[in-house]
Amino acid sequence: MKNNLFIKTLRLRKLTTTLVLLFFLTKTFGQAEKSRLQISHLTDNFYIYTTFNYYKETLIPANGMYLVTDSGVIMFDTPWDTSQFQPLLDSIKLKHDKIVKICIATHSHEDRTGGLEYYKQKGIRTYTSQQTDQICIATNQKRAEYTFQKDTVFTLGQYSFQTYYAGPGHTPDNIIIWFEIEKILYGGCLIKSIEAKNLGNLNDANVKEWDSTILNIQNKCKNPKFIIPGHQKWTSIKSVSHTLKLVNHYKKQNKL
Repeated sequence: MKNNLFIKTLRLRKLTTTLVLLFFLTKTFGQAEKSRLQISHLTDNFYIYTTFNYYKETLIPANGMYLVTDSGVIMFDTPWDTSQFQPLLDSIKLKHDKIVKICIATHSHEDRTGGLEYYKQKGIRTYTSQQTDQICIATNQKRAEYTFQKDTVFTLGQYSFQTYYAGPGHTPDNIIIWFEIEKILYGGCLIKSIEAKNLGNLNDANVKEWDSTILNIQNKCKNPKFIIPGHQKWTSIKSVSHTLKLVNHYKKQNKL
């Protein structure tokens, strides 16, 4: 009897240990999966979503934005992590009970355009500038269904905003999104976070003209309350001036 009781007790302990281990593994895995897509409230109906990918063997966060309107949701850029295309849509639907109606990509790199065709297949109206579309064709990047030639005002529900091409910088085609009433500047990768120590990926950059482009943005977008860079932290309103400092430092160091 004692032996049988001992064996049963031992089996119960093993079972309990296994269940506890499975619980923690499941919890840890769930947290890891959740961390691949982070959604933060910016202000009012504006939200920042962040996904992650590797650049030069370093995991880098990429910021996008979405706006909830009475008539649906507008998404700015697409997730860099391709596995998060659908989870982002699911999260928006679950959180706001609305669907994405429009998606606008701010330049031709994969961290901005990667989900365009996926979202087009979902019935979302996808847009880029015509300049971006031409580069996407030439470089075999994902393309939007619709293009615009000039700076364009979009309206959905109670919100309006303008796309603005200030000139080349991070890429030849980079645009920003400006909400004049709300004073929100969505800069994409043209604007560097105050965390940034350098200008990052310069494969398609025009550093010679980047400072002029930043000055055009400063003249256009007066007194922004929020500035969203393409990568890293987005809580500072000094990222535009910080970008200008980085550009001027690079030009001085490289005698441009």
